[in-house]
Amino acid sequence: MDEGDIRKRKESQNGSTGHNVDCQTKDKQPVKATVLQKDVGLLSAICLIVGTMIGSGIFISPKAVLLYSGAVGPCLLIWAACGVLATLGALCYAELGTMITKSGGEYSYLSEAFGSVVAYLYSWTTVMVLKPSSLAIITLSFAEYASTPFYPGCTPPLVVTKCLSAAAIFLIVGINCLSVKLASYVQNFFTIAKLFIILVIVVAGMVMLAQGNTENLSNAFHGTSSSVGAVGLAFYNGLWAYDGWNQLNFITEELKDPYRDLPLAILIAIPLVSVCYVLVNVAYFTAMTTTELLLSPAVAVTFGDRVLYPMSWIVPLFVVFSTFGSANGSCFTAGRLAYVSGREGHMVKILSYISLKRYTPAPALIFNGILAIFYIIPADINTLINYFSFAQWVFYGLTALALIVMRFTRKELHRPVKVPIVIAGLMVLVSCYLVLAPIIDKPDLEYLYCTVFIFSGLLLYYPFVYRKVNWAQNIMRPITMHLQLLLEVVPSENTY
Repeated sequence: MDEGDIRKRKESQNGSTGHNVDCQTKDKQPVKATVLQKDVGLLSAICLIVGTMIGSGIFISPKAVLLYSGAVGPCLLIWAACGVLATLGALCYAELGTMITKSGGEYSYLSEAFGSVVAYLYSWTTVMVLKPSSLAIITLSFAEYASTPFYPGCTPPLVVTKCLSAAAIFLIVGINCLSVKLASYVQNFFTIAKLFIILVIVVAGMVMLAQGNTENLSNAFHGTSSSVGAVGLAFYNGLWAYDGWNQLNFITEELKDPYRDLPLAILIAIPLVSVCYVLVNVAYFTAMTTTELLLSPAVAVTFGDRVLYPMSWIVPLFVVFSTFGSANGSCFTAGRLAYVSGREGHMVKILSYISLKRYTPAPALIFNGILAIFYIIPADINTLINYFSFAQWVFYGLTALALIVMRFTRKELHRPVKVPIVIAGLMVLVSCYLVLAPIIDKPDLEYLYCTVFIFSGLLLYYPFVYRKVNWAQNIMRPITMHLQLLLEVVPSENTY
């Protein structure tokens, strides 16, 4: 059943209701094209970046940077420097996003610069592992904090956190399938909530400083690590806290004015997050020594117990809000990548279909949610993420390289934003370092397994994408038709 058949069915149902006035009113409304609608404005764009970047890390474990840098002073400098690097990386994405106004982030840029195979390997790795496992990790963190108050003095049972995590995924996927605007409102609310708790922590830190609690900041560079490798690992961990700066590029087609909103949102959101990270760390050091901070299981909670008592309960509550908002943002963008991959023929076609009534990429969102639930089941997926995380920086580096390549191969493309090519070169070098640093530091066999998995995508690419074998299409055709009817989705009107 194609789009026309579903439309006819819908029209006949509308006609048989007998409500003539309603029908006349409906007739007057302009018919929307079956594409993802441009519903995301500047505020929602900023909230998507900020809300996805600030998860639970800054509240729970901002200690890896301190551990490797060795002292308070270099720790704060590295947090600030990581913010600058994230901003430079995002500026490269601003040029790419305004030059190629397709959704899908890196996928679209790699496809334009290096062709179908590289783009396919990116979508294969990201759709199947990186995006759903990231959603699983964030919701597990949410579940842990949400269930802790009900188990005072002990760790919540694993089955409780996993069930709560799965429930959160169902809820988030449901919200995103219902409406783009609803998902944006949810994102905006939770982003404001996490900025509020950051403001509370920062103001409390300033009060502590004003009261003379400056012991930890007075000799800030004492004990600084002299090891280049250790400082490098501090940068590695700091940049992971900033991960998410590329989220807006996944939804370029849904921005009301991508040429204005994309670069502007990047220039507002990432410096805002950088300032928040540095000031929150300063606040922590007013109430805790470096040793206490390194030993704390959840730094913000320890800070709240010492400084905000008897209102210390608001910290874990807002950490729950923060993780839920981050999970919502992650789900929102992950659905768009699967949708664009399906549209380009690199994933099954049903993933590129959108809801006829709600104009959301429902099949892609549901697929991402199902995979995320599978990733919750194993005992420990943090290990999986740690080993696959180097792949993320491989693709960041390739995307920065794509910008350099297209300066020479696609000179005719209009570039509303144009960054100095040196910035893209710097991002390629930083990416190379971040890929190689953990492998050189700890050369585990798991990195090889991850690389084998990434390239194993070629085993599916050749028969199903390149050759388009008939038997696979014959199997998928009835499945696609039944899913179309079940989910009430249709192919999008291709405007690209």
